[in-house]
Amino acid sequence: MRTAIHVFDDASLFHIAAPQMVFGEVARLGLAEDWTTALWSLDGAAVRTAEGNTLSDVGDPSVADNADIVVIPTWPADLPQIGDGLRTVIGDAHARGAVIVGLCLGAVAVADTGLIAGRSAVTHWQWMSRLAQRDPTLRTDSSVLYIDHGDVITSAGTAASIDACLHIVRRFLGASAANRVARSLVVAPHRGGGQAQYIERPVADHPAGDPISDVCVWALAHLDHDLSVDELAARARMSRRSLVRNFRGATGMSPARWVLEQRLDEARVLLERTHWGMDRIAHACGFGSAVTMRQNFVKVYATTPSAYRATFGVAATATSPPQ
Repeated sequence: MRTAIHVFDDASLFHIAAPQMVFGEVARLGLAEDWTTALWSLDGAAVRTAEGNTLSDVGDPSVADNADIVVIPTWPADLPQIGDGLRTVIGDAHARGAVIVGLCLGAVAVADTGLIAGRSAVTHWQWMSRLAQRDPTLRTDSSVLYIDHGDVITSAGTAASIDACLHIVRRFLGASAANRVARSLVVAPHRGGGQAQYIERPVADHPAGDPISDVCVWALAHLDHDLSVDELAARARMSRRSLVRNFRGATGMSPARWVLEQRLDEARVLLERTHWGMDRIAHACGFGSAVTMRQNFVKVYATTPSAYRATFGVAATATSPPQ
């Protein structure tokens, strides 16, 4: 398994190292023969990473000619369009059967090639909207850590690069091999949930006195109340139709969707910071029952409230006293 990793000046060393680390561990553990990685740049010259390290053992694009996997591990934060040279290398590799992998912002560069047009893709959550703008035919999905279409793989941000690389090991060598690599690297072999659970969703900032802003502030303080569209419309002194139209314009979503997100976000906070039981948390957040809370939590965050608490709760972090 020959992997060619594209590098360029100011690229993040972490993102470059992630596939080297995971695939290199396959070879170090003797799990497969000839799993190799090689770095390449468009001109074959050494590159200086964002952290100030110089990488001198860098080949030219011919490194990708015989690669089984071509990885674009990251991309500049200003998201420039890829040039014809990189587009050609990726396209030729894909045409002869290589798997193309866009890790984190590297997914944006892969999207520029058109290889995932009309398909689903993921990148770092902060740049998901920019990825969607790049190709309107894409279906972005912030609820997953990586997406594998067989020929093209994209991953969410930063640490999800490791998840995607472990998935590649699992895909080609099986779960046992991936688990051994994960144990050796002291990382989770298969993380539950997706990057949706890590996204911060601040409330849109609107001037005081604005009816939508005022009703949002009231709703946040009364999540355990009836927050139906009719109730919110009454609070805003608007018709139901007017509220829905203005609410969507202010927040980008329907009132019902916004309320659900705020309730789930509050549930996360309570799961992290308290030892309350699930029924009490569900009531405080306005869910009819712990079952309803769990169903919505799993649907949005792809993990259960219990699993989330086990990872992020006070017992796991040991940073807060019992409440």
